[in-house]
Amino acid sequence: MLEESENIWQSYLKHPFILGLANGNLDIKKFRFYLLQDYLYLFDYAKVFAHTLTKTDNKEIMSLCSFSINNILNGEMKIHKGYMSRMGITDDEVENVKLSLTNLSYTSYMLNVAEHGDETAGLAAILSCAISYEFIGKWIAKNYPDSVNHEFYGEWVSGYSGEEYASANRTLENLMNKLCENISDEKAKKLIDIFVICSEYEYKFWDMAWNME
Repeated sequence: MLEESENIWQSYLKHPFILGLANGNLDIKKFRFYLLQDYLYLFDYAKVFAHTLTKTDNKEIMSLCSFSINNILNGEMKIHKGYMSRMGITDDEVENVKLSLTNLSYTSYMLNVAEHGDETAGLAAILSCAISYEFIGKWIAKNYPDSVNHEFYGEWVSGYSGEEYASANRTLENLMNKLCENISDEKAKKLIDIFVICSEYEYKFWDMAWNME
């Protein structure tokens, strides 16, 4: 999957939004827009895990999905809420944020895949977001070592470059690899297509945040 999407992932590292996070020069208004859209995205992202959970009797998948739902709602969202508090964003403002067309298109695609596909389809849709954030976070931390200490964006970089986040991703990757050991070439292609499409949506999400649209 990563081989087929390598060019897309490398393009993340050249994106002005990512570079702004890395060097600390990102316009806070752009980050604010991103934060609100990503907060809304996470609700649907959690639902993708929920749909995937209902498609299986595999205890490993059920455990992973239930853990991930809790981690999203009570972990990742805490970071977002912390930023929102520091930026003076009220609950009323969050509730009245309009979902961008890019965000709506991306989450609708993921939910459709998870609802109508099997558990591997749901996991393929999930993987791109989960692992690409680690990829970006670690790249920033390695190439811009002072970024983790930035007074504002450091928490974001630290969160997605840290070992706790990476460990959860390895569990997700290992489970996906295990489930795909004996699948047909046709099914493998479908899963790769899902992963690549979600990778493309990830780039569009960064574009959306940069352009605030």
